[in-house]
Amino acid sequence: MTAKNTDSEELQPAAILSYVKDLPNIASLSGLACTLLAIYFSIKGLYAAAMIGMIWAVAFDWADGLIARRMKGRTGNDRLFGGQLDVLIDIVSYGVTPAILLLSYGGFELVYLVGAFVMLAASALRLSYFSTFGLAGGTHYTGLALDNNSIILVFIFLFESFFSQSTFSIILYASSVGLAALNVSKIKTPKFSGNPVNVIILAIYTLVITAIYAWKLL
Repeated sequence: MTAKNTDSEELQPAAILSYVKDLPNIASLSGLACTLLAIYFSIKGLYAAAMIGMIWAVAFDWADGLIARRMKGRTGNDRLFGGQLDVLIDIVSYGVTPAILLLSYGGFELVYLVGAFVMLAASALRLSYFSTFGLAGGTHYTGLALDNNSIILVFIFLFESFFSQSTFSIILYASSVGLAALNVSKIKTPKFSGNPVNVIILAIYTLVITAIYAWKLL
């Protein structure tokens, strides 16, 4: 009887805002704030600032999972809510943001709308597949994980000044569509975010990228 009562209580939803105090969700929402800044600066054409927002969104995304795995006392509802929140933020961070970046850099010309849709559609398909089937063998993603898109794009943008705007727009377009193809491919990639060593490497990468783009802004 006690077990049944416990299960019944576990299924009762708490107030929506009560989940904001959950530390992993705070990290997720911080990443969403960085994503919003990346979108804003992309539209404004301040791409160096947009890159900083994009890489910090990844850093917070990885941090929320690491925090969640190490926290004690989280309920099943906490984990379920956090997982749903993470997926919804991922579609904005890794689908909408790169699509807007591509559109903005291409001057919002119609041809870039096609590439933007491809990226956004691939992100939606990739996340839906993962939500349905999870990790292959419990250890590997099917298709390139979406967070890699931002990690790679902010690196590619480091070389933007070496090309004319028209040439780099083609490079960005090809890279974006290529990443979208990898997202929905059958390749198996490991779950890098689950390894604390990889989190440290990402933290260093984030700080270096931030320093470089901050210098560019100056």
